[in-house]
Amino acid sequence: MVLPNINALADSPSREAARLQALQQYELLDTSAEQELDELTELASQLCGVPISLITLVAEKRQWFKSKVGLDLSETPRTVSFCHHAITDSQVFEVMDARTDYRFQDNPLVTGNPNIRFYAGMPLITPQGHALGTLCIIDTEPRILTIEQRQALEVLARQVMLHFELRRSRLEREKEKQKLYQVLAELQQVKTQVENLPAAAGTQDRLLALQEKLENVVQRLETLASA
Repeated sequence: MVLPNINALADSPSREAARLQALQQYELLDTSAEQELDELTELASQLCGVPISLITLVAEKRQWFKSKVGLDLSETPRTVSFCHHAITDSQVFEVMDARTDYRFQDNPLVTGNPNIRFYAGMPLITPQGHALGTLCIIDTEPRILTIEQRQALEVLARQVMLHFELRRSRLEREKEKQKLYQVLAELQQVKTQVENLPAAAGTQDRLLALQEKLENVVQRLETLASA
């Protein structure tokens, strides 16, 4: 059996490392299903008239399915992944008949369940140019996409990527909000300590220490405000 060579297909080791880092930053792997994405996956299946549609994320050694229609699997090894090939380009990657394609004819996903014959995948590309995975469609019979179906797949893939971007922005805002709450809590703690200072020996030293801590908290607030 001839399996795809990951290193040979990657543009370069450094670019692949950057792609994997980008995938990690989106915090998508092994997360729960999302209705908006499931609806896009279902629509891709309907528009292209195929039984299987997936939103895949290609990690270092596996491809994981963020959304799926018509398939029970949740992931497969990257070595047998069609999407592994698709993410090396920016256009729709189409395999009309996997049984007659030397790259896939011995692939266990072709010779066994789910018996892939046709595959088409549109890369999910970040604004920085990294392909996180694909929106792909699969059939158990050979076929060719129409121009309209290819265009539909491209449009839906852009919608998937837009959802990823909005999701990432929302997560980043939540993280910044948590940081702000933490800084505000520290500020309140300093305020309480200052209010409870006794008028006794050593007060000046404690005031200086608290002033330094307060300045540090203020700097962090300024950093958060300018982010």
